[in-house]
Amino acid sequence: MIKSKSRKFGDMCIALGCLLVILLCVLPMLNILARSLSDPLSIINRQVGFIPKNPTLESYRYVFLDPSFSRSMAWTAILTVICTLVSLAITVLCAYPLTYDELKGKQVINTLIIFTMYFSAGTIPNYILMKNLNLLNNPLVLILPNCLSVFNMIILRSFFYGVPLSLRESAELDGANPFTVLIRIYLPLSAPVLATLALFYAVGRWNGFSDALLYLTSAAQYHPIQLKLYNIINNLASIEVSIQEGTAGGIPAASDGMKAAAVMFATVPILIVYPWLQRYFIAGVTIGAVKG
Repeated sequence: MIKSKSRKFGDMCIALGCLLVILLCVLPMLNILARSLSDPLSIINRQVGFIPKNPTLESYRYVFLDPSFSRSMAWTAILTVICTLVSLAITVLCAYPLTYDELKGKQVINTLIIFTMYFSAGTIPNYILMKNLNLLNNPLVLILPNCLSVFNMIILRSFFYGVPLSLRESAELDGANPFTVLIRIYLPLSAPVLATLALFYAVGRWNGFSDALLYLTSAAQYHPIQLKLYNIINNLASIEVSIQEGTAGGIPAASDGMKAAAVMFATVPILIVYPWLQRYFIAGVTIGAVKG
């Protein structure tokens, strides 16, 4: 099939647009990386470009030597794994029964679930609820309230609807119960969508900090990495004042570099996950698309 000139021009425009979007996403990261590797004097004199002059790892050394930062990173990694596994399990257990037409009250359950997608109580009622459940300053407050995304559940339910009904019927004729059908048929066929949802849940938990900021006011040992980064960036304002007054002592005159190093330290681990799930991602996000 030979493409027309207008079709080729349209494809080139789309490719150029995608390239520009990629550059807009990559350039800020390159800027942060350059600042994290730049010499303190270069940052002070505003001589930092995409290629750092006199690169140094001093900012990274100060971040790595902070034991609370390392503990927060390890805790966030463990928390992300736990939340992803719990969220996937609950999402599967919520979506799978809704594929059975004989489920009593199916329409009511669907309505109630979707209602929560559009309407929420708000910050203050949620805080009161967490307090009444004794979840304040408890690590479970980072896991239980957000363990199910209705949007992700709808994606998984749509995928389950696409599984041929004959597979389930044949398994039931062989004596398989619904749980066996789920384990032996649905889950093995759902690898792309499950990998995609795992990526969504993991990124959401890794980047989350507002729940910890609200509910873990006196439990600093359970602060995730993003909240730790938020506190570091705020605390470095006092370092800038000390630098300007000449009382910084042994603290390097590169608070901007330390901020950038902390951002890179907190961002790179989750970026490493993407290549492992990339082959599933396209298949997973197109679930429910119209095919022609």
